[in-house]
Amino acid sequence: MHILLIEDDPETAEYVVEGLQSEGHDLEVSMDGRTALVRAVSESWDLLIVDRMLPGLDGLALVRTLRASGIATPVLFLTTMGGLDDRVSGLNAGGDDYLTKPFAFAELLARVGALGRRSLRVAPDTVLRVADLEMDLLTRAVRRAGQPIDLQPREYELLEYLMKHADQVVTRTMLLEHVWGFHFDPRTSLVESHISRLRGKIDKGRPELINTVRGSGYCIRAPA
Repeated sequence: MHILLIEDDPETAEYVVEGLQSEGHDLEVSMDGRTALVRAVSESWDLLIVDRMLPGLDGLALVRTLRASGIATPVLFLTTMGGLDDRVSGLNAGGDDYLTKPFAFAELLARVGALGRRSLRVAPDTVLRVADLEMDLLTRAVRRAGQPIDLQPREYELLEYLMKHADQVVTRTMLLEHVWGFHFDPRTSLVESHISRLRGKIDKGRPELINTVRGSGYCIRAPA
């Protein structure tokens, strides 16, 4: 695993780095909260090991900022603050696990391994793709063949639902319920008009991705 250790005590940092590297992990160290935040946001990590008491920006604020920014990298708090309230506040801030100092290295290793397996199992795909159409669920950017496409909020929700069900037929009723929240048919051309506008932005001058399945609904799929 590629791990960022955020720890301002040199002895603890050296102990953790040497121990985890001997088990095959790749570690880098940041010793203040602000530098660590920049690195956590701008680089790709499999795990963050975070001390609570840090210069510049404390560990709780760091993790809260990451979660508010959509960064879902697993976080293990490693700290001397071991009270029940401390543990609860760490987990509520967005931590995935909490280990207090002093600690047995075997327990740290086990927790690191568990978080690594969890991140592999549940890591969501944040980019949807159908042929040359891409939707980034974090930035909400939509591109086709690399060209940005500007969508209104409801158009984005409609396209997101279609892309999450790519190659499947979705009915008008399904779209009304999941995109508009209607549990009844308003007997309007709401769906049809939005599909038409979406096609004008997605498919105009390009191979068609959004298909009408006569008598059933709509399907987004790569051209045959």
